[in-house]
Amino acid sequence: MSKFTDEDDALLGELGVEVEPVKHTARSPKEERIIAGFEDIQRFVEEKGRVPQHGEERDIFERLYAVRLDRLRELSDCRALLEPLDHQGLLDANEAPLAPVDDLDDDALLAELGVDSAGDDDVTNLRFVRSGAEKKAAEEIANRDKCEDFERFEPLFDTVQHDLDVGTRVTRPFVKDAGFLKADITQGQFFILSGQVAYVAEVGETIKAPNGETDARLRVVYSNGTESNLLLRSLQRALYKDEGGRRITEPNAGPLFADTNEDDDLASGTIYVLRSKSDEPYVAQHRELLHKIGVTGGDVQHRIANANLDATFLLADVEVVATYRLFNINRSKLENLIHQVFAPARMDLTISDRFGNPVVPREWFLVPLFVIDEAVERIKDGTITDYTYDPTSASLVRAD
Repeated sequence: MSKFTDEDDALLGELGVEVEPVKHTARSPKEERIIAGFEDIQRFVEEKGRVPQHGEERDIFERLYAVRLDRLRELSDCRALLEPLDHQGLLDANEAPLAPVDDLDDDALLAELGVDSAGDDDVTNLRFVRSGAEKKAAEEIANRDKCEDFERFEPLFDTVQHDLDVGTRVTRPFVKDAGFLKADITQGQFFILSGQVAYVAEVGETIKAPNGETDARLRVVYSNGTESNLLLRSLQRALYKDEGGRRITEPNAGPLFADTNEDDDLASGTIYVLRSKSDEPYVAQHRELLHKIGVTGGDVQHRIANANLDATFLLADVEVVATYRLFNINRSKLENLIHQVFAPARMDLTISDRFGNPVVPREWFLVPLFVIDEAVERIKDGTITDYTYDPTSASLVRAD
């Protein structure tokens, strides 16, 4: 339908102006999605003042737009469809595409163009090979969508940022298999992944993974307004691999080791540091430096009650010189970790038990008490795995 009336047409005719009816061309859903994908690129250019670029350091969306623009420039059907809309001259840019178009992958290409691969018209007869960076971009973007109800979560991110600014929350490294950090991910937790704050909004039902581990589907919302639906183990692996991956503590969570615990804390035991009262010459000579370091889930006094009968206690009474309460920690892993750090200073001494059998105690170390205190502090802040003990300087040094 013309927007002019017959009288308008007559008047324009007298003025020498030709009037052509407005043409409405029906587009297929696939063409609409190609146009929508191109409009995303146009909006990026309007906001940033430049065309999207490739590169690992770029934002995920920018990397995807760069891949998409390369493809649109190469496909004659797409160019013909989009050229009337290309008021920024994006399709005629002189930049050569950074990814080769040799081998073909229909579904992946159409997904990057915003097109469903269902159907068999000629726009699907395409094949190409993506670079590693582009594959990574496509994989990441496939797991992140716009969070339609982000207004529900935005105040949470604002609160977390405020808490971090004032110090009521802190970030700690997400360390794999360290023993003292819980790797479990639960609903309501915050993490930092790829520079974005990630909030675990929902945790689905527990499922059994092929390797026998338990897993669950998560809804994770990010501070940039996107969200992903991924497996718990996938998020763990991503945090482990990300050098900047961190977990954000709860407000006023306090230290890992404390004299008191909250009702919902899981009391796991105590690190104890002992000195021997043995008269054995070597022990007596190094008494102030020689310490037994262990972890127990029970009462320390009960643990040392029969020390004089136990070769691991050097068949002598001991005194407790330090204890550290711990919560939510795997005791055996933590003890192994501590012994590994101080292994260079392990006492080399063989004694005979009550029955004359040779015993080599493994939990005694020639380490000053102040260094043990420092090690506990590094366990608290999650950096202990970066250190080992140097007997020469009697200090913790960064491991190679």
